[in-house]
Amino acid sequence: MTLWDATLAALLLLVSGDRELWGIVGVSLSVTLRAMLVATPLGIAAGYLLATVAFPGRRLLIVLTQGLLASPTVVVGLILYLLLSRQGVFGELQLLFTQTAMIIGQVLIALPVLIAFSLSAIQGADPRARETAQALGASAPRIAWTLLLEVRFALMAAVCSAFGRIVSEIGCALMVGGNIAGVTRNMPTAIALETSKGDFAQGIALGIVLLLVALGINSAFAFFQGEARR
Repeated sequence: MTLWDATLAALLLLVSGDRELWGIVGVSLSVTLRAMLVATPLGIAAGYLLATVAFPGRRLLIVLTQGLLASPTVVVGLILYLLLSRQGVFGELQLLFTQTAMIIGQVLIALPVLIAFSLSAIQGADPRARETAQALGASAPRIAWTLLLEVRFALMAAVCSAFGRIVSEIGCALMVGGNIAGVTRNMPTAIALETSKGDFAQGIALGIVLLLVALGINSAFAFFQGEARR
């Protein structure tokens, strides 16, 4: 099958509503969205604390978080695999090769991005917003909310960046998910599998969907950057 024929077959799969293909897309988006629902509040809260609270070891945590931005996802998957395997510390939970394990892995990958971006955004915020809220006698939660609203566009960009990183990662998802059809097979792992089998049509179709998702995320990221500058 030529590249042209494979591309036409891929487009046919997309428009025909192929059940297997869209099932893989559904698993991928479902796992990623649930991971973001967990990681986003945790990451923003941690970034806020690092930016506003002085405590012993703060500088070390900031350096560690920034260093983890470039951590290979396959290493995260390896560590999580060892922890969740039968001989691992959490082996009794029987989470290995489940969507829950994939979500945990994606949360761990997304957190450094969210924390680092949130920390940078809050540190770069206009200090008068926090000072004004304090002068008016606002409570600590109210001050935090005011400051987060001040940098909301930068925080949205952080969320977009984290989503883009985890929706396309393959190393951790393959190791802790197992690429089980209908259960843990997502777009990146399916693309790798179908390409290795020579089924280029489905691989290209999934690649198109993944590219569209990435393009949408990058477009949203650019939009929020533009709004922040304004």
